Amino acid sequence: MKKDFSIRKGVKKDIPDALRLIKELAVFEREPDAVITTEESMLKDGFGDKPIFEFYVAEINNEVVGLSLFYYRYSTWKGKVLYLEDLIVTESARGNGIGKTLFETTLHHAKKENCVRMTWQVLDWNTPAIEFYLQYGASMDGQWINGTLDINL
Repeated sequence: MKKDFSIRKGVKKDIPDALRLIKELAVFEREPDAVITTEESMLKDGFGDKPIFEFYVAEINNEVVGLSLFYYRYSTWKGKVLYLEDLIVTESARGNGIGKTLFETTLHHAKKENCVRMTWQVLDWNTPAIEFYLQYGASMDGQWINGTLDINL
């Protein structure tokens, strides 16, 4: 049976739940020890003098069960882009349309903010997620290689 849920803009009090969902995603993505972000750093980075991310949460019975975390970047070829960092629905709440609604809420936000594009990454073995995004007409680019350089502070 489908459960009723609501979507709303994330606020400071949601940070512990957001971090819990991020850690759950890390386990799913086979990187359980990779999350070094803390509640304190997320509060500073999301609600400090220069917020660098925003998010929406999904709730069932006042419990946060989903997260869409995003920020803006700039494409020198295209313009303002919304980058969807994470789209997470806790395993027990999947199948209720929460991921779809979070994605569409984020897409609507990108349009409202005059973004020309919304981008994200998905692991090549995450077939359900790839099929989900393809339903929206998304293209999956196999040409670009992601570069990462960890900076030790």
